[in-house]
Amino acid sequence: MDSIINKAGSYYFGQKANKELSSVSNDLNNLQNSIAGGTKKLVNKIKGKVQKPLPELLKEYDIPVGIFPRDATNYEFNEETKKLTVHIPEICEVGYKDSSVVRFNTTVTGHLEKGKFADIEGMKTKVMFLWVTVSVVLCEKTELHFTAGLRRTRNRAAYEVFRDGIGVDKF
Repeated sequence: MDSIINKAGSYYFGQKANKELSSVSNDLNNLQNSIAGGTKKLVNKIKGKVQKPLPELLKEYDIPVGIFPRDATNYEFNEETKKLTVHIPEICEVGYKDSSVVRFNTTVTGHLEKGKFADIEGMKTKVMFLWVTVSVVLCEKTELHFTAGLRRTRNRAAYEVFRDGIGVDKF
């Protein structure tokens, strides 16, 4: 009887150990893929070259660096189509010194041109008591024009500095 119990116990613990080792192996593979995936985001998929930091890209296109939250560092930019995709760790809101508030989804996409970010998806601004989708941000010398249903003009200086996003429950 003891022999049967020992064999059953050995079998049970052997199965449990195999399951745990398999789980650890899967976790290590996921971590490795995650690290590789994070590295890939810094490499331009078309040309295979390292991309510049997001603030540098925005400055190059005359867009204030503070238009996105500070933790929006991962992005993809296709230089041929000018499509910009910015990845943000969580849905958040950013308050600016001109008292405006912009809400960001975890992914913001649009087409980047000199002084203009258009066809935007994933960005909203508060107009009165309503959240309205931002479709275009047009940058001029001292002003930013947000097209969100209606066109709203704001002082550009309010968007020149990175600000932290405050996490919110929904976009």
